[in-house]
Amino acid sequence: MSKEFVKGVTIRESEPEAENTQQVGEYETDTKDTQALMRANEEDFIQGLIAAAEFVSEETQRIEIIRDKRLFFAFNIRPLSSQEYEKCKRKHTKYVRNKQLGMKLPEETDRIKYQSAIIYEATVAEDRAKLWDNRKIWEALNAKKDRIMNGLDVIEYTLKAGEKDRILEAIDKLSGYEDNLEDVIKN
Repeated sequence: MSKEFVKGVTIRESEPEAENTQQVGEYETDTKDTQALMRANEEDFIQGLIAAAEFVSEETQRIEIIRDKRLFFAFNIRPLSSQEYEKCKRKHTKYVRNKQLGMKLPEETDRIKYQSAIIYEATVAEDRAKLWDNRKIWEALNAKKDRIMNGLDVIEYTLKAGEKDRILEAIDKLSGYEDNLEDVIKN
């Protein structure tokens, strides 16, 4: 019996581990009490910051590309840092020199390449090597369509525009870009 899939991009949420969670409450304190509380819990704050940094580096999400109830391929994504987003944007933005100001200014960003670069960067290294950087895939795609020269070309050729948008939404959510800032602050 074959497994039936729903058309589109399936995003598998990873389950948070319950063992490291603590109840958080709200307390009203004055400045003196706040400073005393912070000194008393400084080690907990430090450990919390370290744990948060490790969580970001370990967090992944599975993406499945499904069309006509058939799973074509799947890969895992990870959150991106602000620097990684910026690196992708700079790389795919055309700059022109402004003679009056004496500096280069951004003229236009190649949105398609930028989106593919975000997906490429967010793909975990193991899956990136298997999918986007796989020379056998490049050769097979070049036999059908020329000019597959790198992993970004594979992403552009294999993913539909709507699939790319849903994957980018998942990357943004995983990277901490939530729709509601209040929810981010609470969590």
